[in-house]
Amino acid sequence: MTTLPTIMAIFAHPDDEAFSVGGTLTHYARKGVKVVLVCATRGEAGKITDPNMTITDLGQQREAELRRATAALEIPEPIFMDLHDSGRYERTRYDDPKALMNLTPLQIETPLRDLIAEHQPQVLITFDPHGAYGHIDHLQIQRATTAAFFSTGHLPYGGPQRLFFTVGTAGLNPGLSRMGDNLDPNLYGVSQSTIALRMNVKPYAEQKKAALAAHGSQMGETSVIGRLSPEERQQMETQLLGVEAYAIGGTRTSLNLPLRGLFDGIPGFETLDG
Repeated sequence: MTTLPTIMAIFAHPDDEAFSVGGTLTHYARKGVKVVLVCATRGEAGKITDPNMTITDLGQQREAELRRATAALEIPEPIFMDLHDSGRYERTRYDDPKALMNLTPLQIETPLRDLIAEHQPQVLITFDPHGAYGHIDHLQIQRATTAAFFSTGHLPYGGPQRLFFTVGTAGLNPGLSRMGDNLDPNLYGVSQSTIALRMNVKPYAEQKKAALAAHGSQMGETSVIGRLSPEERQQMETQLLGVEAYAIGGTRTSLNLPLRGLFDGIPGFETLDG
């Protein structure tokens, strides 16, 4: 097994990382852990939520935003898979052959396997099985990452030892009701007993705020966050900036729940969460 502790976080669009894992990644980067952020697309089919911004190439804009966000989180610049954003609603790209929705899971898993072999992470992080709020790109990345975890155990270094899903608990995400789908929090949010790890990210609140702000095209007045009431916004910020929660998606090591951290119980790396 490689002696360099490594986390690989795999998401679909720029800004996915800031919401769910930003504080965790900063925490481990400061401990000397190698952090590899993989972003499948540049979010080019997203919605511009700030009417004051003039953007001619949204993919280029969001790539730059993600690079600024990673700098704010004190982690290396992202790796882009160069796949395409599928969009949603009237922006859905049914005819784009490189859109995630039009690829087979194996077409996405194969390059992920190559990245895992190259960077040798002990820990993988991705979306929960509902893709946070059901976005097809989130679902595709979740399925491909999960498959890649199970198909890379044969690698010479031993493969990733843990797969974590980012999760939110039922009733603690007011943004779900504003996604346009009237999402059931008991379907898209997990029970308390499902959570294997709660990371206290309050010490990294400023880094996480800066990362969220870096995604300016997605944080404008017409965004989900922009349309929250002051009370809802305060509730969401308390959750986002306080705790990042994870469920277990897969493991090759024994578990003693609740975990103290992402590396807790992984042989050779116990001191990272001591």
